[in-house]
Amino acid sequence: MSMAKLRGVNFVSACTFSHAAPDDPIVFFGRAGASHRHSFVGNTGTNASSTLDSLLLAGTTCHREGETAAYWMPTLSVNDQPVEPSHAQIDYHRTSTKHVESFPPGFRMVAGDAKAQSAQPLRTTFWNCGVLGGVRPTSTVPTCPDTRKRSLRLHVTFPSCWDGKNLDSPDHQSHVRYPVQGRCPARYSHALPQISLIYRFPVTGAGDVSLASGGQLTAHADFFNAWRQEELQSLVDGCLNALRHCQRGS
Repeated sequence: MSMAKLRGVNFVSACTFSHAAPDDPIVFFGRAGASHRHSFVGNTGTNASSTLDSLLLAGTTCHREGETAAYWMPTLSVNDQPVEPSHAQIDYHRTSTKHVESFPPGFRMVAGDAKAQSAQPLRTTFWNCGVLGGVRPTSTVPTCPDTRKRSLRLHVTFPSCWDGKNLDSPDHQSHVRYPVQGRCPARYSHALPQISLIYRFPVTGAGDVSLASGGQLTAHADFFNAWRQEELQSLVDGCLNALRHCQRGS
């Protein structure tokens, strides 16, 4: 199967906004208020001291009850006023020709660069106005046609090749890598689902738009695997490894 067709093998999640806080249980674990402001979707209990056990006890804003994973991005502001996402779409893609493994319980990673001062690769993060918006992916915020189906989106895509050992790393990125033409580097030979986290905002992007981490170029996102593992494994096997595209809730 070609890589273009492989990327169409996925399962799709939908989650709504949960809460915002200056917390980051991956980068600043146990240090409440130490981070810039983040907008959380998925797990409703995410805070600076979150652990796998605490997240598994909390609820979720995702459409699947078993999707108690935690996802977050820096909060968007327009004219110095915070704007929370109206909706988040989370795509779990197959991007490798190898058998895809599930994220192990407690797995954590960060994608993107919160300190970026120049454009990041578009494979990692970009802005657009959705598939109907008619705006090509860009590193800076575009002005979108409307605040409904063609409103502002921020996309962040995570690596999907893992070293097979570490649930996290000191910089929260060194234990994972992006694949190259469907192949994982030798030291990162374990193929995982590739997550694309997409926040949709109820704004067009007009005005003074920034992220809590800095300017428009500092887009990044965090993932903490607290799925109910049986459901995640079922989706990985029944969709990604079965070479199927699974609609929401299927």
